[in-house]
Amino acid sequence: MVDYTEGSGKQYHTGVGPDDIGKYVIMPGDPKRCAKIAEHFDNPKLVADVREYVTYTGTLEGVKVSVTSTGIGGPSASIAIDELAKCGAHTFIRVGTCGGMQEDVMGGDIVVATGAVRMEGTSREFAPIEYPAVANLDCVNALVEAAKLLKAPFHTGVVQCKDSFFGQHEPEVMPVSYELENKWQAWLRMGCLASEMESAALFIAGQFLKVRVGSCFLVVANQERAKKGLPNKQAHDTELAITVGVEALRRLILEDKNK
Repeated sequence: MVDYTEGSGKQYHTGVGPDDIGKYVIMPGDPKRCAKIAEHFDNPKLVADVREYVTYTGTLEGVKVSVTSTGIGGPSASIAIDELAKCGAHTFIRVGTCGGMQEDVMGGDIVVATGAVRMEGTSREFAPIEYPAVANLDCVNALVEAAKLLKAPFHTGVVQCKDSFFGQHEPEVMPVSYELENKWQAWLRMGCLASEMESAALFIAGQFLKVRVGSCFLVVANQERAKKGLPNKQAHDTELAITVGVEALRRLILEDKNK
């Protein structure tokens, strides 16, 4: 592959090198969320700010850790995990937001993904569609333990990933409404917990790269509850999801130290 950085030693998109990041990385979508997450680290420093990729690095339990934003969607998320893995990172926790799908998944709850529906395009350029997008078990267990410790209302299960935000929320106006609406009903009947945009690509890319990947989300609201006229609380403060993600990372670090 052509070295587009012309020998700088930094990754082309994320702007980081092996000395800039830790082996454990939290991955939000929103670049503005990175500073908020970095406040949970000891001695955090901004190390890169390129395109949608903002990176801070500090320590947890004396171990070097980082937070890198991915932007929205699978393509930019897969670039981030690929470049960070090339720099030596081996454990990734996505901390993001989602929309609830099942009636009991309420705004303000936390969802821990065990797997993801691959209704997006990025993962298809890694693996055939028959290959499942599943989270790493160590990461799932750490996230569940963290949520329990923090007494957060949480759910575990499969989430749906897509490329079009408005295709989810206004499928009836899309030319392919017949496909979007029918598949949405299938995901609901299969018990899909929530909809978001990055985990399928991250899980598949992570499996290819042989790194650990997990995801947790704040539920912003639930459009299915709104459709049925049920109370539909909205939540926008991501601090609980961030705290769950950071605590999970701490647990993974301590477990790895003890191995």
